[in-house]
Amino acid sequence: MTDTDRVIDWLLDPEHSDPSIRWQVMRDLLDAPPADWAAERARVETEGWGARLLSFEDEDGQWAGGAHFPADYVWGGDEPGQPWTSTSHSLAQLRELGFDPTSDRARRMVELIGANAHWEHDNQPYWEGEVEPCINGALVANGTYFGVDMTPVVVRLLGERLEDGGWNCEAENGSVRASFHTTINVLEGLLEHERVTGGTPELREARVSGEEYLLKRSLFRRLSTGEPADERYLSFLHPNRWHYDVLRGLDYFRASATLTGVAPDPRLNEAIECVRSRRLGDGTWPLDWNPTGRTWFEVDDGEGEPSRWVTLRALRVLRWWDG
Repeated sequence: MTDTDRVIDWLLDPEHSDPSIRWQVMRDLLDAPPADWAAERARVETEGWGARLLSFEDEDGQWAGGAHFPADYVWGGDEPGQPWTSTSHSLAQLRELGFDPTSDRARRMVELIGANAHWEHDNQPYWEGEVEPCINGALVANGTYFGVDMTPVVVRLLGERLEDGGWNCEAENGSVRASFHTTINVLEGLLEHERVTGGTPELREARVSGEEYLLKRSLFRRLSTGEPADERYLSFLHPNRWHYDVLRGLDYFRASATLTGVAPDPRLNEAIECVRSRRLGDGTWPLDWNPTGRTWFEVDDGEGEPSRWVTLRALRVLRWWDG
């Protein structure tokens, strides 16, 4: 038995793992037939982390009474970090877990959010979007996944692309340079929209330009100096929330290649070697950090400990890269 075999057994452990991990291991690492992993995926709604997160849904379809921030959040208060319990972040986590978007529970949730949720920015209806492209990128990914037509928000994002090919939430404050954080959020949204709808030439052109923004920088370097734009891009977190790291970037490129059939770009090699170098002696990958702020519950055992989510993503990225 190889180290990878032992790690896969650990990821599939029925006592300590979760349906949301197991079904993706079956699909992405074991090439199990769809009928097998679909049965495991269906358990996300009724067991483990998925069922637990759904149990916190408000009667009006929201989480914590707010679109992007909990209803009781005090702006300018002394609460550490950003709270992650609101509707936006809960939807993103349900999407990551693989909660079935065609289920009756999901459809009811989408309808209730559409009827009751409004953005804190200017009371905009939830599915119509906000003003920051990082928030709207995640909204497009979540909405499209759950069956909402996000075309108007996609069109807005296409018009907000900067000259260097990426996006930045600070553009409304005068920034003319894209950011890794905002660009990956928008790219994930555009990719999900293309996967579901087939996309348009304009969407694909924008997505390629965003990919080039990252590729020209080897997924983590400054274009001007070649130095790392942020050392934290080389350490792995979960959940990512709005934060970027090279593993998130690589997992996006893997998903993009799966959709389009494009071969891995050689400019990803340095980021791939970073992933290899972070592997522990037992074959797993650790959780390096996670964003500070209130959550409903934790899904990892703590910083420095082996993380099933980071390990799953690293293994499927390397499997794709190694062919």
